[in-house]
Amino acid sequence: MTAPKPILQIKDLHVAVEGKQILHGVNLTVNAGEVHALMGRNGSGKSTLSYTLMGHPRYKVTAGEVLYLGEDLLSLPTDERSRKGVYLAFQYPVAIPGVSVSNFLRASVKARRGQDVPVKEFRKELKALMSRLGVVDDFLSRYVNDGFSGGEKKRLEILQMALLKPVLGLLDETDSGLDIDALKTVSEGINALAAPDNAILLITHYQRMLNYITPGFVHVMQDGQIVKSGGSDLAKELEAKGYDWVSREPASTARA
Repeated sequence: MTAPKPILQIKDLHVAVEGKQILHGVNLTVNAGEVHALMGRNGSGKSTLSYTLMGHPRYKVTAGEVLYLGEDLLSLPTDERSRKGVYLAFQYPVAIPGVSVSNFLRASVKARRGQDVPVKEFRKELKALMSRLGVVDDFLSRYVNDGFSGGEKKRLEILQMALLKPVLGLLDETDSGLDIDALKTVSEGINALAAPDNAILLITHYQRMLNYITPGFVHVMQDGQIVKSGGSDLAKELEAKGYDWVSREPASTARA
């Protein structure tokens, strides 16, 4: 039997923000073809991990290492991480007034693929993905996230992800601000992106998105560490019992 291909390997990662230590030794391995959910209360360190993986300059690694496809991820600038296939969907996507969605998406695809895509080919691919995600045509002429609803912002994040075809998708509380209909649509888009040659790390503190996306692995983060790991049933236990019971359970280490 062929050994699984590691896409992301986090080893004893410690991270500080403005001098305050937030992560205290995170260990996690994500293999190709896997969907992992990282759960925990607000302030537990989930978003800090996602920003660190993407290379946000405020987040300083004080110890540990991160390997992406066997390469030292932490040595790469943020734009290089993106070109190599790491994608972060933000909890609160920022607005970019003056930049149309169409131009933004085409420039993103060009940077990721390393070459310009013919207009006809790009439009055909884009229209197909828009139809799948329930995105209307006039969306393309609007400025990026400027005046967008929560659901529209998240649809644009998943549309961009679908176009960029990342190897590692980091989804930071993508369910935040979504109503039930938008949640279902966005979840369907995420499910469609899961493939044997990529991996998804879904960060959330609610179980509701996991009603539509079934992760193979669920991890609980508390106080900057992963304190418990399990299968999809772990998310249901958290929904029923809350997070306090995890503190009373024996700690377990995420798969190394």
